[in-house]
Amino acid sequence: MGLTIAQKIIKAHLVSGEMIAGTEIALKIDQTLTQDATGTMAYLEFETMGVDRVRTEKSVAYIDHNTLQSGFENADDHRYIQSVCRKHGIYFSRPGNGICHQVHLERFGKPGKTLIGSDSHTPTGGGIGMLAMGAGGLDVAVAMGGGAYHITCPKMYKVNLTGTLRPYVTAKDISLEILRILSVKGGVGAIIEWGGEGIKNLSVPQRATITNMGTELGATTSIFPSDEVTRAFLEAEGRGEDYTPLASDPDALYDKIIDIDLNTLEPLIACPHSPDNVVTVASLKGTKVDQVCIGSCTNSSLTDLMTVAALLKGKTIDPSVSLSISPGSKQVLTMLSECGALTDILASGARVLECACGPCIGMGFSPNSAGVSLRTFNRNFEGRSGTADAKVYLVSPETAVAAALTGYITDPTTLPYEYPNITMPQAFRIDDSAVLAPADPDEAKELEVLRGPNIKPFPDAFPQEDTLSAPLILKVGDNITTDHIMPAGSKILPYRSNIPHLSQYCFGVCDKTFPERAKAAGKGIIVGGSNYGQGSSREHAALVPLYLGIRCVIAKSFARIHIANLINAGIMPLTFADPADYDTLEQDHELELSDIYAGMDSGNIVMKNKTTGKEITLCCDFTDRQKAILKAGSLLKYTALN
Repeated sequence: MGLTIAQKIIKAHLVSGEMIAGTEIALKIDQTLTQDATGTMAYLEFETMGVDRVRTEKSVAYIDHNTLQSGFENADDHRYIQSVCRKHGIYFSRPGNGICHQVHLERFGKPGKTLIGSDSHTPTGGGIGMLAMGAGGLDVAVAMGGGAYHITCPKMYKVNLTGTLRPYVTAKDISLEILRILSVKGGVGAIIEWGGEGIKNLSVPQRATITNMGTELGATTSIFPSDEVTRAFLEAEGRGEDYTPLASDPDALYDKIIDIDLNTLEPLIACPHSPDNVVTVASLKGTKVDQVCIGSCTNSSLTDLMTVAALLKGKTIDPSVSLSISPGSKQVLTMLSECGALTDILASGARVLECACGPCIGMGFSPNSAGVSLRTFNRNFEGRSGTADAKVYLVSPETAVAAALTGYITDPTTLPYEYPNITMPQAFRIDDSAVLAPADPDEAKELEVLRGPNIKPFPDAFPQEDTLSAPLILKVGDNITTDHIMPAGSKILPYRSNIPHLSQYCFGVCDKTFPERAKAAGKGIIVGGSNYGQGSSREHAALVPLYLGIRCVIAKSFARIHIANLINAGIMPLTFADPADYDTLEQDHELELSDIYAGMDSGNIVMKNKTTGKEITLCCDFTDRQKAILKAGSLLKYTALN
């Protein structure tokens, strides 16, 4: 039996376990990346491990999230990260150099390599044939220290593309189409491989858009073959020696195969407040638009923004619309400037923002009250934009430009302009001066790590006891995101290294009284619906509840990264044996889980609702390693013991 692309990379990096879907495997990690919203915590964890130098082939820290410096907090975190990088062998990408996924694709990603990053959109690297996965900061810290990355061996899905995209129909529309087909939880437990004749006409930036958006499916990662398109991209980046051909075997087996005909695809749009709430752009014709944002790690490549510039050239945006453009990297911005495209963008009335995540994480450029914002981003969760009642739609750059010019949601295929023919340059402008190399090992021994007053200690971890009695502090519904649990935004992100301060915002979108009630209770349990913890990889969505006394989360199902983060933090994640039992539980019910150790071994733990007297069976499918982590209290404590 032949192997898929992902299986070939897994096989080459397998440290332990067998390549059987549903079982735990451990992988050797070649590269890691962090960003500053999650990086401070990841490097604090790395320091705790006591490893002098990273043991990966390449580890890079990017400053791209918390670049709005309205106080000392972000600047102090950046200084801390830079000093850690210089001392411990990590490359440091300075603020303004660009968004981690765009820059890593340009300068560091290599086909056939493994990459984990403390950002859920790390699968962007699959656009050049990497096995690239989002992970919690602690998992990244362990990998930097030379440890393996443990995951459940995924199923393999294949998406076959046939035909050719028509003008104004884009890779973003392909992403939205697969979200429409599978939903935000349809990729959980799977790696999605893209193939078929239709991929031959997709550039690496287009492929990266698709693998980036694959995160929203809940997939472990997404991946394209490494072919002549990949070679051309790497050669244009001056990295032709990094090219390795990689393809699946003709007789590879897949758990699911999906066919998409690009000839029939039309412009699509994801409506509030979920990336899978997808309809055609034409069906929303005439909807008034207040704001348009183009950029993010999804659609900020040179070819994306050259297309935008060509469509805006000689035109001005509608007076009622505010338009922002966020280039994905310094390389993109510089090349836009050198060819004159930046002038065309500025002349249209657009505001050009820093090469950073910016509006995507609510870091500036929030919409007006109840505003309609069209964004080329990957997420439109409620409140994520920084405006609680905004209506955020996800679109392609072409659809975004159409709205900016007309003031309304407009099918771009109806625009009276010839579609620009933008091709990838044969050579990108290479300037790595904003990537700082670490000190050599001898010099590093004498260097000091610089800490600001906003960096606070980790929350205490609690070894899992055999009995847990605690109140149900909060009950929430389906598709609770990490933005619900631990919101982003310019007012909150500066405190990512200050768990005590951050805790006052926990679950603020769902219930502003949660932090106070949880702290008063001392210990507590959360109950959720399906796909609990989808979205960002931020481990703060586990660490902050831990600080507030949460010992267990019970849900109908969990998102992949979040369940790992809960276990790493020492919080026990359990699922309902009978999902109908979810309906029998109410906030403030007193719950008791007994014989937990035996239940971990058998796979079932019995919980008694002391308020109603009902007994509920809960499921757990922990590996021996996960049981040991929970019994130790956290991955950090487990690592120290081993």
